[in-house]
Amino acid sequence: MPSSSASSKGRIGVLLVNLGTPDSPNTPDVRRYLNEFLTDARVIDMPAAVRYPLFRGLVVPLRAPKSAKIYQQLWDKDRGSPLLYHGLDLQKLVQEKLGKDYLVAFGMRYQNPSIESALQELRDAAVDRIIVLPLFPQYAAASTGSVQEKVMELVSKWWVVPSISFISTFVDDPGFINSFAALGKAELEKHDYDHIVFSYHGIPERHVLKGSHKNYCKLGSCCNSYNKNNRYCYRAQCFETSRQLGAALGLSPEQYTTTFQSRLQSRLRDPWLQPYTDEVIKEMPAKGIKNVLAFSPAFVADCLETTIEVGEEFKELFEEAGGQHWQLVPSLNSTPLWVDAVTDMIHRN
Repeated sequence: MPSSSASSKGRIGVLLVNLGTPDSPNTPDVRRYLNEFLTDARVIDMPAAVRYPLFRGLVVPLRAPKSAKIYQQLWDKDRGSPLLYHGLDLQKLVQEKLGKDYLVAFGMRYQNPSIESALQELRDAAVDRIIVLPLFPQYAAASTGSVQEKVMELVSKWWVVPSISFISTFVDDPGFINSFAALGKAELEKHDYDHIVFSYHGIPERHVLKGSHKNYCKLGSCCNSYNKNNRYCYRAQCFETSRQLGAALGLSPEQYTTTFQSRLQSRLRDPWLQPYTDEVIKEMPAKGIKNVLAFSPAFVADCLETTIEVGEEFKELFEEAGGQHWQLVPSLNSTPLWVDAVTDMIHRN
């Protein structure tokens, strides 16, 4: 018979979290999503007295109708937002892999299903402890950090707080790297490519500098290695993922480029991490690079920034500049290797 201490233990709770998505591609829902997202102090690190009037009063009202049109291109008429349904698929498959000793919940940092509702599901099940996995390979204060802050804020209100651990980064996790490399190899078998682009979501340079350990970060050659001094530097992590993926694909450093996309403002007013993807790819055809395979290794599920921005907008820019073939590697979504990788990360934690 099991001992009383063993039988008293509940399941282990697992919380998978992604960024968020509007409830629909209609302007009011997109506006609601953007208001929550762009007023997060970790995303827009301005004083609240400036942030709220600027973004709720000016930026979001102007941006929401335009974003709604883009979301309409992305939206699946049966399943809705790819970021949501791929997340739910991943949750289901990871639950099946982990078995009855675990309870896997899924939430979004912004909008629905919320982190609060996912945590409540775990709380109601009286899980023994909780493992939180933000689905962002590289740590950034505006993504992983925001999720961690929100989880701690919500759980701090519970009378009984279980043991909680966070998987803060999986930038060089073998399962993550091998999952993306497998998708890349499948695309490389279909076409001859001149070059590989690893395009990561950009963040303001000041975000990196604010988190620099003992002023180690210089936004340059300090990212040539990944070590204890820059293990939470977003830029260093992106370059490390590129190195790991390049090695897994059998590439030399000259065969790939690391770039950053999705900046909100011009670099003259507010510099973001460089080089900028859109500027780099416009110069490639003149250098004889006419066929490019693109990865988005900052994302583990297809979304607006991958499918639309990298897959369509960058393809158009590249072809207008004289490029012949631009192909986006699909994201990990709920592919078997990725399900195995997530399961393994949870087991190791």
